[in-house]
Amino acid sequence: MLILTRKIGEEIMIGDNIRVTVVDIDRNKIRIGILAPRHIPILRTELLDDTRDEPDHEIAAELEALKNGKRSAF
Repeated sequence: MLILTRKIGEEIMIGDNIRVTVVDIDRNKIRIGILAPRHIPILRTELLDDTRDEPDHEIAAELEALKNGKRSAF
């Protein structure tokens, strides 16, 4: 695991096409912005872990929405 220190407004690049920006720092919360091509799913791990309880067809629908360029709250 790579651990970095960043200030508000500073960015890191992942590969050639994913940019992560520190947007805000407030007490113990950090807000980040992620700029990536639409075909790359960006999922919060706590929600991804919750999908184990969802029916497979709901997960398939969410992934299909991502493939079609529609980002969801997933």
